[in-house]
Amino acid sequence: MSSARRRDTKPEVDVRRVLHARGLRYRVAYPVPGMARRSIDIAFTKVMVAVFLDGCFWHGCPEHGTHPRANADWWATKLRRNKVRDAETDDVLSSAGWRVLRFWEHEDPRLVADRTCSVVKAPR
Repeated sequence: MSSARRRDTKPEVDVRRVLHARGLRYRVAYPVPGMARRSIDIAFTKVMVAVFLDGCFWHGCPEHGTHPRANADWWATKLRRNKVRDAETDDVLSSAGWRVLRFWEHEDPRLVADRTCSVVKAPR
């Protein structure tokens, strides 16, 4: 697990490249306010939009998520806790006034950028 990248994954870089080409500027690995050791993958701080690009394995994608056979109970608990942690993070950010967007790593970066742009540019 320590070798799993926390930031600058290929899906993140691909989406950031499209967003930057469209003229949007953002913060990377921005700390979640009030929550230690948690960060927003792509943060638009002025308009308070948080974008997360979740890995299919680590966050339990219904399409591509897998369940290891070795040490299955431990992994089931670990992956379940990840989902709970994601929900807690979403709740904290939402109650602080942030708009939270979550995407799967397998989604097309251009479509992710389209949806992100529409939320970032939309009036509050």
